[in-house]
Amino acid sequence: MPDFNKDDYLDDLPDADALADGQADPGSQLMDDIERDAAAEQQPADADVKDGAQDDAAQSVSSPAEEAAEAAQQEPPQADSEDGKLTPLGQAKKEAAEYLEALQRERAEFINYRNRTRKDMDRARQQGIIDVLTAELSALDDIDRIREHGQMDDSFKAVAAKLEKTFEKFGVEKFGVKGEDFDPTKHEAVLHKPDPDAEKATVDTVVEAGYRIGDRVIRAARVVVASPQN
Repeated sequence: MPDFNKDDYLDDLPDADALADGQADPGSQLMDDIERDAAAEQQPADADVKDGAQDDAAQSVSSPAEEAAEAAQQEPPQADSEDGKLTPLGQAKKEAAEYLEALQRERAEFINYRNRTRKDMDRARQQGIIDVLTAELSALDDIDRIREHGQMDDSFKAVAAKLEKTFEKFGVEKFGVKGEDFDPTKHEAVLHKPDPDAEKATVDTVVEAGYRIGDRVIRAARVVVASPQN
């Protein structure tokens, strides 16, 4: 233990005048020094504890994507076959492919069947219209002759108009007009009449009107043709 030096101790004491003025308090200064030293020792410890807690929290929290990736890595891949034999998963895939192929084949056959059925229905419908039109041709010709000679009253004109509108509704088109060019694909010449003024064959008189449905001629128009003399 070092020897006590009275002179050094007395030199460290504050001056009596300073104590009287309240400028120095040995007790309070000593307490301040003790608290400052304790705080300095406590700060490094607190910092270490805080840093350790943050590191533990960072290590304990992971994102869902990282967890899914880790699970995928840990889960072994499943093979479709083992030792030349299909696994249950491989068998399921094979059966699914076979069912899909069969479904696609059935769908193609159904589409072809539907298209054929529609065509058959259209042909049957058109043939029914043709049959009715053919049966009514003589009556339609009589109406044209009566109209041409002006022997049709108002009531008869109304009935004739309704009948013609009905055939138009089902796609029946009437053709054959005086003065149009002669076309052997839709006109039937019952007589050729030389005409010195004619430059080409034209329809001079319509004996019976022609009828068609679309591009199909049901009956050619029977006409008298005016032909050039040369």
